[in-house]
Amino acid sequence: MRLQFWTVLFFCALTMLGCQQHKVDPIPINQFFSTPEKSNFKISPNGRFIAYIGMDNHCKNIYLIDLMDKDSSKQLTYQNDINVKSFVWNNDSKISFLTEQSAQDSLRLYAVDINTEKIWPLIKPARARFRWVHPMVSNGDSFVAGINDRDSSFFDLYRIYLDGRPRERILQNPGNMSSWIASNDGQVRLAIANDSVQQSVLFRASEKEPFKEIIRCDVESSFTPLGYKDSSDRIIYALSNINRDKLALVSYDLVDERELGELYSHKEVDVSPGGYFPEQNRLLFVNYTTSRQSRHFFDDQTKRKYDELSKQIDGFEFQVLNTDVSGEKVIIKTYTDVNPGGIYFYDFTSKKLTKLADNNSDLKSKELSPNEFITYKARDGMTISGYLTYPIHSNRKDLPMVVLPHDGPNGREVWGFDNEAQFLANRGYLVFQMNYRGSTGFGKKFWTAGFKEWGGKIQDDITDGVKWLIKEGIADKDRVAIVGKGFGGYSALHAACFNSDLYKCAVSYSGYTNLFTYFRDIPPYFKSYVQKMYQIVGNPIREAELFKNISPVFHSDKVRIPVLLVQGGKDRFSSVTDANQFVQKLKNNHVPVQYVLKEDEDRTFKKDENIFGYYNELERFLEKYLAD
Repeated sequence: MRLQFWTVLFFCALTMLGCQQHKVDPIPINQFFSTPEKSNFKISPNGRFIAYIGMDNHCKNIYLIDLMDKDSSKQLTYQNDINVKSFVWNNDSKISFLTEQSAQDSLRLYAVDINTEKIWPLIKPARARFRWVHPMVSNGDSFVAGINDRDSSFFDLYRIYLDGRPRERILQNPGNMSSWIASNDGQVRLAIANDSVQQSVLFRASEKEPFKEIIRCDVESSFTPLGYKDSSDRIIYALSNINRDKLALVSYDLVDERELGELYSHKEVDVSPGGYFPEQNRLLFVNYTTSRQSRHFFDDQTKRKYDELSKQIDGFEFQVLNTDVSGEKVIIKTYTDVNPGGIYFYDFTSKKLTKLADNNSDLKSKELSPNEFITYKARDGMTISGYLTYPIHSNRKDLPMVVLPHDGPNGREVWGFDNEAQFLANRGYLVFQMNYRGSTGFGKKFWTAGFKEWGGKIQDDITDGVKWLIKEGIADKDRVAIVGKGFGGYSALHAACFNSDLYKCAVSYSGYTNLFTYFRDIPPYFKSYVQKMYQIVGNPIREAELFKNISPVFHSDKVRIPVLLVQGGKDRFSSVTDANQFVQKLKNNHVPVQYVLKEDEDRTFKKDENIFGYYNELERFLEKYLAD
């Protein structure tokens, strides 16, 4: 009997020791959310150079890598009080770039010669926004861009000359054009227009002719041009769900105004762009995502080339960021669900893979948690997919859970590296992410099922997933939190108002508190989409009762759980006034509420200290309310 006692005690001690050995140390917050020092890698048209944005004295500047002579690599810009925001290659020797814009700053556009390092302004400073349209030079050493300084509601097209000549307006927007695609010769023949409800594709044979409508889509349908086929100025590739449920890849004749045929479709999900490269005007493959991303190639030679690349990054998924004109040299981003991966240069001819940067060097060797694909049934029978991220070495039963609805609601969750989910799993929480109805990528029927359901069936899909995980014994019913940003933050506030019995606490980061305000404060350059948003969300004038019923600010009296609300002072979609009002009502009702307001931040925090500060507050808040 005594021997049996000591045997049991010995095995208990071993078990406890094993648990201690497998205990995961918390990774510092800054290692999850720090900004990479190098980003925006782009290869020159001839494939010899790579430019990227790097840090110098706390400011973002452009650096150059010479692939043929590494000793000639150098820094190209020396901004010391303002950041380089974005840049493009105009040709093999010149780069144009924007400096960071703020509410007080003017649009500033420059060019730099990579050989002489000379920098000069391309336009006079203007209080405006800017869009790259066709950055490669043509028509007398110029490129095409959109600027909205004539009317902030829409962009006109301009030809920008690299020699510094005054910009030339080549198209005055009639008020409905939202985007353009230029052909190889720099001529803008193709445009997308929105009349607030329907989207139209417009075409003209040359810039001397007027545009005419060739395709009209209703609010449920989509036709998205990817670009021209090879050197053609009339045949394009496009993603279309016209007369079909799923987005399919098609070819289309702009002159004859007809679809030439379906090139690829998937029965379960939409086809997505990713294998069309405007540098070459070539379509090499298309992507589609079920539980994970897959590719469909259009010729065996290309498939063999990319299969060889896959072997060299064994175990990693990759995304092609850009290519040179030949297509033989590419820049890729690698990742897995447990490794943030890196940025690489690959030469298909030499089959040489060169690392350019780690996406996050602090995390690449850490033990992190895999994403696991799941599906479940909503209460009306619709199948909802999502992902679970378990804490490392957990017993997978009765776990504290953080529900993390994605922003949007347009958009979707995919398999890959998610620093927020990894942070929460590292802190011991099961993370639940779902693709509720209204998410994109699953076809027209699934997307439109979310119309006017922001406060209805979309929230039911989230609730049904939580209840399913509790019923399965995976989540502890007494330790569930809901956390989100934007629409995810709105969902968290909605849950606090209408599902306080299901959650222990709620966290909203830039969540919408008042949907009336969401429409009132839409920026001028988004106005053409307002009528379409009325179809998707509802009309705040005609359906005021609906808006009142689903806006959290009007239902704060129903909140029974602690709330953490985080807000940027410059957020256009969720006003500080509404946030203040919501917080004050909770305080008046003696509901525990924590309010973090960063006056100088927008909807998404940019400053590292504010980002780290938010996640520090989140960690303390969850630990306080989800502890055993």
